[in-house]
Parts: sequence; C-alpha cells; structure tokens
Amino acid sequence: MSRRLVVWRHGRTEWNAQGIAQGQSDVPLDDVGREQASTAAPLVARYEPARIVSSDLSRALDTAQALADLAGLAVQPDPRLREFDLGAREGQTMQESFAMFPDEMAAWQRGEEARFGAGETLGEAAKRFAAALDDVADATGPGDVSVVVSHGGGMRAGICAWLGFPQSLWGRFGGFGNCRWAVLQEQTGRRGHFRITDWNAGAVPEYDNDSDGQHAGRAAAPADDTDAAPNADDV
Repeated sequence: MSRRLVVWRHGRTEWNAQGIAQGQSDVPLDDVGREQASTAAPLVARYEPARIVSSDLSRALDTAQALADLAGLAVQPDPRLREFDLGAREGQTMQESFAMFPDEMAAWQRGEEARFGAGETLGEAAKRFAAALDDVADATGPGDVSVVVSHGGGMRAGICAWLGFPQSLWGRFGGFGNCRWAVLQEQTGRRGHFRITDWNAGAVPEYDNDSDGQHAGRAAAPADDTDAAPNADDV
C-alpha cells in the first residue's frame, strides 16, 4: 500500500499579516492563526495520520498541536523543518529587503543562490528540508500517512528538491497560504517514488480512487485567498 505525506503550513502570525519576512525568528501565531489551526486541524485529521512531525518553531508546533489533540498523537519536533534562515532579511518587508539587497533579492526570485549577510541560501535550506522528508518517509509505514508541519518557503523549495525538480523550476510552483497543505503520495508498486496529488489545499479532502487504484485525498484550495500571507512567496 502506498504511503502519503501531508505537508502543512502553519497558521498566520502578526508578521505574516504585515508582510514581514520571518525566517527562523520565533514569531507566534496571532489570533487569526490560532483560529486557522483549529479550523484546519479537523480537515487534516481526515487523512488519519499515524505520525506528526513539526518544525520546532512555535508557530509550527502550535499548529501541529491542534492536530495532535484531535488525533491522539505526540508531535515530534525536527529543526530541519524550520523556515529558511534569512539572515539580515528577517524582520524586513519585501520593499525593505529590495532596498538593502537588490542583487540578492533579484537572484532569490530567479531561484538562484543568494545569501542575505548571514543565513542560508535557497539550496542549503532545501537540502536540509529534503533530508527531513527522507526520514519522515522512511518512518512511514505501508498505507500510512505522516503529517509534516512547516513553513511556506521551506515547504516549496524542500518539496521540489525532494522530488528532484531542478532549482531553476522551483519558482514555477505557487506559494502556500497559511494552514494550507500539499499531499505527496507514493506511486503504487514504485517504493520511494512520490508525486504531488494536492498543492495549496485547504478544503475537506475527498476520497476518490486515483489512477493507481488507491484512495488519495483530493482537496481544492478555496478561491478566497484573504487568509494567506500578503505575499505567499515571502517567508
């Protein structure tokens, strides 16, 4: 039986609402973010997870705990699932970052390597995130679902790297709204070969047979994107 990973972004923070880059700053959920987590958790619980792994930053841990309380599971923290370490960009708006780091920001948006003073490049962050996904997948039993709770920028780059997409294509994948998720399903008969079956999902999953004859969670993202970060590409 095929395995699935549900990779879920944390709820909103005050910095999300203001369009401020968080990186690894430990910014907590705001009231809206806590409500988002409480609302989304029963939907994610429909996947019947056997395991919950989360970034160790509080906005992800608190989102994960909303699911853990419903599923009767413990949250396993993994610092490799943190957002990018953005160095001097953390605490800045996009406009401030472009003013201070015009060349680096242009390279970042092209999917190229850039460093903002200290911190990580895109490739460095994606590599550690992908390594965490490797371990989660290895620990997921046949037919089981693991939920990974993390951050928008890390999710997009890390998932793309894990699935083998070249870095030049990562920017073609849309960002994740707060408390939205991706579903990665293993192809039947091809252990270790996962594919994207949902991206930026945020509705009740429908359990329809997919082309491999397995039950896959199909969840369409709502048309109203007002709860997402002002710029879904921002981290």
